[in-house]
Amino acid sequence: MEHHRTRPRQSTPRGRTPPVPLQVGRHGGSGGGGRGGERGKGPGGAGRPVRGNGPAGRGYDAVRRRPLGGARPAPAAPPAASPVRRLPNPRLTGLGAGLLFGGTALALGWVDELLFGASPTVYGVLFLPLCVLAGLWVSGTELVAAPVVVPIAYTLGLLPMTEAGDGIGHRLMSLFTALGTQVGWLYSGTLVAGLVALGRGLARMARRRRAALRQRAVRGGGRR
Repeated sequence: MEHHRTRPRQSTPRGRTPPVPLQVGRHGGSGGGGRGGERGKGPGGAGRPVRGNGPAGRGYDAVRRRPLGGARPAPAAPPAASPVRRLPNPRLTGLGAGLLFGGTALALGWVDELLFGASPTVYGVLFLPLCVLAGLWVSGTELVAAPVVVPIAYTLGLLPMTEAGDGIGHRLMSLFTALGTQVGWLYSGTLVAGLVALGRGLARMARRRRAALRQRAVRGGGRR
């Protein structure tokens, strides 16, 4: 009698199930079941994975491992643009503002004397932006110093533009004459600095009032 050879059974350790052979679908895909390895043909062409019962679980994409029909993660936001450099915004005391703008006006007077032949109009035009900065850069607690510093700075800037003459008396006379003839620029600059300082003071008072009302509302709500 012929004895047929039989393949010995493979022993499996306890507690473990034997591996299930992969099944090849109609399109060559592999999965845990008949439908797990199939790939459906959509309007965009073949190759899109369909819902399967493979290791990803029911209702999950076996390839991307995410729920079918779920929202895709939002793309990463672009890096924030580098902050634009702001203009310098110092807070000067009355003395510091006097030294800064007085020295700047004196330098403007020298430049006007060297380049434009001591033209009062050129000096006045250059002096107005200086008055705006004086109103903006003075400390909030010393806003009154802005319209005081501006006339002093204007006077210092006129010193290089006056005639030397025979002595100090002649120079002082030339200085008073220049102040009398160019008083329009002096008043305009003082008015500009005063208005800027006044606007800052009103805005500061409004912020304090809003903060006080907010604190009062918070305290009233806490008592209730």
